[in-house]
Amino acid sequence: MTHTITLIPGDGIGPEVTSAVVSILKASGVAIDWEPHDAGVIAVERTGQTLPATLVESIRRNKVALKGPVTTPIARCSKLLRKSAFCSPAKTAIASTTPTIVPRPPKIETSVNVGLRKALDLYANLRPVWNLPGVDARFQGVDLVIVRENTEDLYAGLEHEVVPGVVESLKIITERASTRIAHFAFRHAERHRRKRVTAIHKANIMKLSDGLFLECARRVAREYPGVAYDERIVDAACMQLVMFPERFDVLLLPNLYGDIVSDLCAGLVGGLGVVGAANLGADIGVFEAVHGSAPDIAGKNAANPTALLLSAVLMLRHIDENDAADRIMKALAGVLTAGRVRTRDLGGAASTTEFADAVSAAL
Repeated sequence: MTHTITLIPGDGIGPEVTSAVVSILKASGVAIDWEPHDAGVIAVERTGQTLPATLVESIRRNKVALKGPVTTPIARCSKLLRKSAFCSPAKTAIASTTPTIVPRPPKIETSVNVGLRKALDLYANLRPVWNLPGVDARFQGVDLVIVRENTEDLYAGLEHEVVPGVVESLKIITERASTRIAHFAFRHAERHRRKRVTAIHKANIMKLSDGLFLECARRVAREYPGVAYDERIVDAACMQLVMFPERFDVLLLPNLYGDIVSDLCAGLVGGLGVVGAANLGADIGVFEAVHGSAPDIAGKNAANPTALLLSAVLMLRHIDENDAADRIMKALAGVLTAGRVRTRDLGGAASTTEFADAVSAAL
């Protein structure tokens, strides 16, 4: 069977690691017809948009995409807003008792990642975190899964400058989104014989928003009696993760906490370069590298393609190419354990291409 899959090389080191992973997938024998599309900085240069409609349509049609890292610019919010009438002191004076009609603020372009998740309703971010053989890490024996709600919370992007120097961001938590991500976490635990789901929250402070998230998680937990359930406040959970990561199994989190905690957990096993991720909806999956575009080493053939390769393995399992996924994992483990071919971030001197060639040869 030939799979038609959307390919997003990204920018920075994206095209290099994407090319490396595509070569390994070819060596595995899986028949894939790639549909390449631009996103991010390259797409802006070519189309004027960070997220072209043709890319979104391709993913909707193919149902599966592999995505390299894409640069997400950090907006200079004050500069962007103060140039408009929206931030004019005359229009935002708070001394007057008369209500002031404030013009709508200028649109700030969202990140490609957030845009894709919203456009395709990719409500679940799945990030397995485990030790790879031969990779030094602060902890060994780590084997946990991050399940992050992917569409709302502060990442809804509903923010504005109320008056000069005062910005308001809205944290959106809904029963619908909280319930479906809880079901996703418990179904994943059942399917993969995981023993426990831990909901991470800050309901002691955000009693309504995080309180609703917890209420939904508790209600869903009662439908899965074979999976244990507990809860942790996010700050305490972070402390425990860097002390006793073996105590955790499946972590269920709202969007913002999930973003932070998933990177923290990657640090337990060696960093973002050795962890894969999937963004999943009802019938669509986008599999991506979790690290950035690293423009400082772009074009130097020095980046480690392992994170995107692990994401591609998740993709292979998603499309029922489990034999190829198993063989790639065995080949990767063999190369890393032998230690003769390693990229610089893993203490070696191999190029991106040399590392990919070594994994392909091991296949």
